[in-house]
Amino acid sequence: MNASLFHRLEGNNFYFKKLEISDCIEIHKYASDIDVSRFIGWNLMNNLDETQEYVKEMIRREVAGTHMYASIVLKSTKEIIGNAMVFNFDFMAKHAEIGYVFHKDFWGNSYGTETVGIMTNYLFESLKLHKVHSHVVSGNIGSIRIMEKNGFSLEGRIRDYHFIENVYYDRLCFGKLQNNI
Repeated sequence: MNASLFHRLEGNNFYFKKLEISDCIEIHKYASDIDVSRFIGWNLMNNLDETQEYVKEMIRREVAGTHMYASIVLKSTKEIIGNAMVFNFDFMAKHAEIGYVFHKDFWGNSYGTETVGIMTNYLFESLKLHKVHSHVVSGNIGSIRIMEKNGFSLEGRIRDYHFIENVYYDRLCFGKLQNNI
């Protein structure tokens, strides 16, 4: 799988770039934030070494062809404000899962909504996927809205799937078919 096009996706206020070890310091700013890591499926990064090891693992996965990752860079400041990812590819069934994370200082600016739209279009148009899906923790209201704004349908709910900070949350399964663009 060639991720070079994925690394060049662009929005109105940001662009994607290939994930690099040198991104660790900026990624650590949000990977070490409990509010950011609560619902994204990453463990809280307690120090820069943990973040660096995780970034190395992401790069290994991309090189192996099982995942695509990009740092999301704000055009105006060249600051890394988040990450976009595509994983759980099934090339026979032509579907994949998407994910994203943003520094909380950039929440509420529609960057997540735009990121999901750009990724979805890329996956349908360039990779010719039939379906894109995402799993969202039921407590993550922002991500639920992002999925809905991008035309994803709630396809299922797995009750009490996540146990976060002594609270059970459902796993919400969102999906979008290629012909629903």
